[in-house]
Amino acid sequence: MRAVVCQEFNSDQPLSVGDLPSPDLPSGFVRIAVRACGVNFADTLMVKGQYQVKPQLPFAPGLEVSGFITEVSSDVTGFTVGDRVMACVDFGGYAEEAVARASDTYVIPTNMTFVEAAGFSIVYGTSHIGLVNKLKIQPGETLLVHGAAGGVGLTAVEIGKALGARVIATAGGADKLAIAKQYGADDLIDYRSEDIRERVKALTDGRGADAVYDPVGGSAFDASLRATIPGGRILVLGFASGTVPQIPANILLVKNLSVIGYYWGAHRKLDPSLITNSFAELLDWFKAGKIKPHVSHVFPMEDVNIAHETLTSRKSTGKVVIITGDGAKDK
Repeated sequence: MRAVVCQEFNSDQPLSVGDLPSPDLPSGFVRIAVRACGVNFADTLMVKGQYQVKPQLPFAPGLEVSGFITEVSSDVTGFTVGDRVMACVDFGGYAEEAVARASDTYVIPTNMTFVEAAGFSIVYGTSHIGLVNKLKIQPGETLLVHGAAGGVGLTAVEIGKALGARVIATAGGADKLAIAKQYGADDLIDYRSEDIRERVKALTDGRGADAVYDPVGGSAFDASLRATIPGGRILVLGFASGTVPQIPANILLVKNLSVIGYYWGAHRKLDPSLITNSFAELLDWFKAGKIKPHVSHVFPMEDVNIAHETLTSRKSTGKVVIITGDGAKDK
C-alpha cells in the first residue's frame, strides 16, 4: 500500500511516500480504507523518536484517520463493511489502509466530511473531557484559553461557549484572534503585545479567571498562576511554547489553586467508557450544528513535510489534514 514512510529516527531526511505492507487485522480491530488523516504535534515528535510510542522502523506516522471500513475482525460487533468512520490509531494513519481498535472507532454523521472527521477525534475529545470532566466548567464561569487558534485551543473556545462560560482567548496576532472570535471567544488577548495577567484582571474587574485551559506552558502558564481567582483551576495539557514550566508551590498554597495534569490519550485504556460517552455528546452537537471543525490546511500525502512544517511553525489554525489519493474526491 502507498504510505508516508519514516525510515529512521532523528534524521534530517524528509519523509517520503513509498510502499509498506498492508497491516494485519488483529482480534478486536477493523480495517479502514483511509481517506484523510489528521496531523498532530505528536506525529512530528514520533518521526524524531521523541514520542512515548516508538514504532519499529520503517513505519507510517499518523494518529487519527477517517475513511470506509473494509474488513471487520470476527469478534467485533457494531460495525459493517462500508461504514464511514473516524478512528484513533497508535501510528500508521498516513497510509491508504489502517487498522484500528473497534473501541477507538466511531461511525460519523452523514453530514460530516472525511476531512472534518480526520481532524475531529483528538482535539474535540481532548477539549470536551478536559472542560467537562477535569475542569468541570459551569455556566457563567470565566475560562481563559491559551493557544486559542490552535487545534485543541480553538475547540476549547467552542466547547467552553457551549457549556455557558465566558471565554477569554489568548493567541499571537490579530489573524489568529479573529479565528478565536469567530468560534465564540468573548474577549481577546494578543500575547505578543499585551500582558496576559494585566489584561485578564482588567477584563474581569480585578477578579481573575475561574479556570485556565493551557496547551502552551512557558510564560503563559506563569501568567495564569497570577490571573486566576483564589481557588481557581488550571488544566495542563501540553507545552507548545517549548518550555515546561516549573510550578512554584508557594503560589498554589497561598491561592488554593488546583493544577491538573491531563493526557487525553491515556483514557483510551484507563477509561474507554469516558471517551465513548464524550464522543456521543460531541457527535450529537455536530449533527445539531453546535460545533463545526476548522481545518485551515489540506495537503496530499506527497506534501507531508510541508504539512508538518505548517503545524510546527504555527502557520495553521485549527487542524491540518493530509488526504490520500482517493481522499480528494471523497471529502
